Amino acid sequence: MTYLLDVNALLALAHASHELHGRTESWVRRLGRDDRLATCAITELGFVRIGPQARLSPGVGRSVELLSALKRSRRPRFTVLGDRLGCEALPPWAMSPGADDGRPSGRACPVVRGQAGDPGRGHS
Repeated sequence: MTYLLDVNALLALAHASHELHGRTESWVRRLGRDDRLATCAITELGFVRIGPQARLSPGVGRSVELLSALKRSRRPRFTVLGDRLGCEALPPWAMSPGADDGRPSGRACPVVRGQAGDPGRGHS
């Protein structure tokens, strides 16, 4: 199984001073031999930016070093999920944050707001 870690889980795993470090390390130790941890551009950038802001890292350079070392670990193995999509590939509805009159359009990403075509329902 591959587990995509969010920014907070990455921070907790890399920083012993993080309040969830022990709990995160314990979870990682229980992973199976074939399990992998994954990052992506968003989680890596969040890690590098938030580490220094939260005073977990002395600066961006050290955050980059910590994340690189973490990803080189063999137990568990890490993978980086790529998507090759940039802002040029945004769907048309994402190009305008609201209706022309300034009111919200009610359109949202189906993953965040519920099923496609049902923007009022929360994700479950």
